[in-house]
Amino acid sequence: MAELSQFAITGITVGMVYALIALGFVLIWKSSGVANLALGQLVLVFSWFTYGMLVQVGFPVWVGIPLVILFALGVGWLVERLTLRPLIGQPILALITVTLGVAFFIEGLVSLVWPKSVAALPRLFPEEPIHIGAAVVSQEYLWAAVISVILFVLLTLFFKYHRMGIIMRAVADDQMAVQACGIPVAKVFSRSWMFACVLAAVGGILMSSIGGITFGLVGTGLRAFSVVILGGLDSFLGAIVAGPIIGLAENLGGGYLTPLTWPGVREIIPFVIIVIVMFIRPHGLFGERRIERI
Repeated sequence: MAELSQFAITGITVGMVYALIALGFVLIWKSSGVANLALGQLVLVFSWFTYGMLVQVGFPVWVGIPLVILFALGVGWLVERLTLRPLIGQPILALITVTLGVAFFIEGLVSLVWPKSVAALPRLFPEEPIHIGAAVVSQEYLWAAVISVILFVLLTLFFKYHRMGIIMRAVADDQMAVQACGIPVAKVFSRSWMFACVLAAVGGILMSSIGGITFGLVGTGLRAFSVVILGGLDSFLGAIVAGPIIGLAENLGGGYLTPLTWPGVREIIPFVIIVIVMFIRPHGLFGERRIERI
C-alpha cells in the first residue's frame, strides 16, 4: 500500500508539471494553429540557463529565477518574430516544419554552450521529506504540484477577465473577425509564444529540481505532447486533466511493469497512450470535434 501511494503521489505531481508545459502548446495551437515541435528543446534550454544563472554565475534564487523568466520571454518573442512571422500566409506544414528546425537549432546550441551531459540545480525547496499516510514524498514533488496549481488558476483568471486574455481567446475562435475589429493578430501570436516559453521555463525548473538536468528533459516535452493528445489539442481543461493521468500511468506502469518487462518500459507508456487515443478518440477527451467539408 505504501508503494502504491508513493507511485500515485509522485506520478500525479509530475503529471501536473507535464500539464503546465502542455498548456503552452495548447496556447500556441489555439491562437495560431501551429504545433510547436520544439517544446522539449525549450524545456531543456531554460533548464540549462537556470543552471547557468544559479550555479555558473552564482546569482541567488531571487535574482536568477526572474532572469530566467525574462530570458524565456525574450526567446518566445524572438522565435515568433524571426522564424514564424515571415511565414504568415504560408502552408501550415511550413510553419510546423520551422518549429522542428528551431528544435534542432536549440539542441545544438545547448550542446555547444553546456557540453556536460548532467548537472544539478542548487536546492530550491526544503530538504526534509513530507509523510503522506504511508508514503514519504520529497518536497520538490509537492512544491511542483502547488506551483502548477497556482499557475493554472492565474492563467484561468487571465483568460477570463484580462483584456489580452479575452483577445487571445477571441483569436482562437475567429482570427479573421478579430483582425476586422482592428486588433493586430500578429501581436497576439507573439504573446502566445512568450507565454508558452515562460510555462516551459517554469516546467523545466520544476523538473530539474526533481531529477536534475539531462538531455532527457527533451522527453519531458514529448510527454507534454502526449498530454495534449489525450486532453485535446485546443482544450486548456483537457491539458489540466490529462497531465495527472499521464503522470500516474507512467509512474504506476514504470513501478510495477519494470520488474516484469524491461527497464525502459516507463518511457514508452505515454506514447502507447497516444496511439490508443488516436484510434479511439482522435480529438482527445475535451478537444473540439471538427468536421471539414471537402
